[in-house]
Amino acid sequence: MLDNIQRTTVARPRTGLLFLAVIVGHVILISSQVQSRAGVPVLEGVTFGVFSRVQQATAGVFRFVGSGWSNYVDLRGVRGENETLRSRVSELEVRLQEQRALALRAERLQAALNLQSAVAVPTLAAEVIAGYVNPGILTVTIDRGSADGVLEDMAVIAPVGVVGRVIGPVAAHAARVQLLVDQHAAAGAVIERSRAGGMVVGRDADPTLRMDLVSYLADVKIGDLVVTSGADGIYPRGFTIGWVETADRGEGLYKSITVKPSVDFRSLEEVLVVLRPARKAIPEESGEPPSGPAR
Repeated sequence: MLDNIQRTTVARPRTGLLFLAVIVGHVILISSQVQSRAGVPVLEGVTFGVFSRVQQATAGVFRFVGSGWSNYVDLRGVRGENETLRSRVSELEVRLQEQRALALRAERLQAALNLQSAVAVPTLAAEVIAGYVNPGILTVTIDRGSADGVLEDMAVIAPVGVVGRVIGPVAAHAARVQLLVDQHAAAGAVIERSRAGGMVVGRDADPTLRMDLVSYLADVKIGDLVVTSGADGIYPRGFTIGWVETADRGEGLYKSITVKPSVDFRSLEEVLVVLRPARKAIPEESGEPPSGPAR
């Protein structure tokens, strides 16, 4: 009895499925025979509609994947081009800096050559190969020495003005130059406008030069050009030292004068050595107190 009930329970689902399959088959058979208003079988129309949707979705997926891949490839190409362009721009910037540096050097050399041809004394072009690092000893090293005719106490100038003097010892192919702004340096000087004479010395302050031994009666104004007098026996007459920054009544019989140098001593590159040995200092011709030799 129990076995019969189980067989009946199992048979019912199978019968239902069989019945459903028969109904679907009849529907498909009828659909294949029935035609739509356009004359196309209903089954074919439905099947085409369903599969067309599937095809559209599949095509959309392929287009999306293909577009994404193309964009990825294009982006990789653009990235590579950008890297190449950046590298090219960097290279061109370096070359531009090199050309600018060469142009500036050519200008400085031309200025030095112009000065060399303008001065009456023989000069030797030299390049600064080392700067000063100790604030207490303001010197630079040039690439000319005794083998080139450079001697101790020879004057060193630049296109814009006086630099300093050669100090010993002098090597065969190098020499040290004491800058005029060193506190132990000095040069005979004169106010170009009024011809008031004195001595320009270095100082540890701004401006870095002062003019001593100028009579309090002398005509000195701010902005006056200060040039070498030649009285120290080292620097030729008439080379620019700087401009009067302040001019006040000092102590005793002398004025208190500060001078702004014409040379930027921290950016020296090319200079000229005056190939004339130092001579004994001479008194000023202006009648002002005589200047002593450079210290």
